[in-house]
Amino acid sequence: MPDLRELENAMPVAPLKIVALASAKKMGQRINNYMVEFRRSVHNDKVKNDPAFHGYFEKNYLVDFDTPRFGSGEGKAVFNESIRGKDLFILVDVCNHSITYNMNGYTNHMSPDDHYQDLKRVIAACTGKARRINVIMPFLYEGRQHKRNGRESLDCAYALTELRDMGVSNLITFDAHDPRVQNATPLAGFDNFLPPYQFIKALLNAEIDLLVDKDHLLVISPDEGALDRAIYFASVLGVDTGMFYKRRDYSTIVNGKNPIVAHEFLGDNIDGKDIIIIDDMISSGGSMLDTAKQLKGMNARRVFICTTFGLFTDGLASFDKAYERGYFDKVITTDLTYLPPELYTRPYFVEADMSKFIASIIDFMNHDLSLAGVMATTDKIHSILESYNNRSNMDIIE
Repeated sequence: MPDLRELENAMPVAPLKIVALASAKKMGQRINNYMVEFRRSVHNDKVKNDPAFHGYFEKNYLVDFDTPRFGSGEGKAVFNESIRGKDLFILVDVCNHSITYNMNGYTNHMSPDDHYQDLKRVIAACTGKARRINVIMPFLYEGRQHKRNGRESLDCAYALTELRDMGVSNLITFDAHDPRVQNATPLAGFDNFLPPYQFIKALLNAEIDLLVDKDHLLVISPDEGALDRAIYFASVLGVDTGMFYKRRDYSTIVNGKNPIVAHEFLGDNIDGKDIIIIDDMISSGGSMLDTAKQLKGMNARRVFICTTFGLFTDGLASFDKAYERGYFDKVITTDLTYLPPELYTRPYFVEADMSKFIASIIDFMNHDLSLAGVMATTDKIHSILESYNNRSNMDIIE
């Protein structure tokens, strides 16, 4: 929960409003509930009686709006209430493929391009009346296409430039594939948050007998790109780290990428140790499952997969088979993007809830306060480890 003393002594930028697009409706409702709870906890008569804080205490911060489509598939955004002078936080999940629309009698599933276009429609519907526009896009649109090699597009950089030109003041994202893409708009606000605290909290609540020390636990990066995440996570936990090097066939392109020939492990002995594999996303999952299989072949005790975005683009069948064969024990992923309902029925799945964290970010940004208090991840992880080591077997770590 935010530091209420700091918030009570700061003026909000403007009355807060949250615009949760259809792709992020569930997350938006959770965030709204936390915001109502946060501001009910404020016990400052000055805040409650000062006209400058009009609209500060609300039963609902969600904006009433629609994004209807015509039979041709064309769309628009319509606000059903005034947003003049409001501090808008627009929440969108560009990876939610479950949203559909009708076009010429056919049912189409919305792609990231469709969600991005709806985001721009909502911004355009503001027509310059909002006090400030902030976009919360957990999975950065086209974030994997962040650099140019030869004759190809540079989609993510162009999207950031486009949003800046439309008047977006701040873009909030999570675990960007390469956060250096923000250099495309160096004067615009760009915040990239990581979820290691939520990972460890979810894992410790799921496993009652985890020993967090360098003799029993190891953090692994499945490739060189995720090494920074693994090093930070391992350093905070006080354990060692290792990585797999992906050997690719650069003479061939399959589904837009060079296929992996083999995974080579670089690190200490893992015999009998619990392993945490950490990465930014599971796409098809083939690379992650191959890594887990090799770790089990090296006599790892248990394998826990932590990933920010569980996309599961090829379904869950390969994960079900790998779990049955004992290649891994848990998959911990956040609710920042759409998760298929069947995933919640799997015995290996653990959800890391990010809604309270996002609500805290919104609350601090609405007051134009430093986010250092929200991001104090190292201290939070140390605190949760202390609680875990001192708990009884049935306690849930908050």
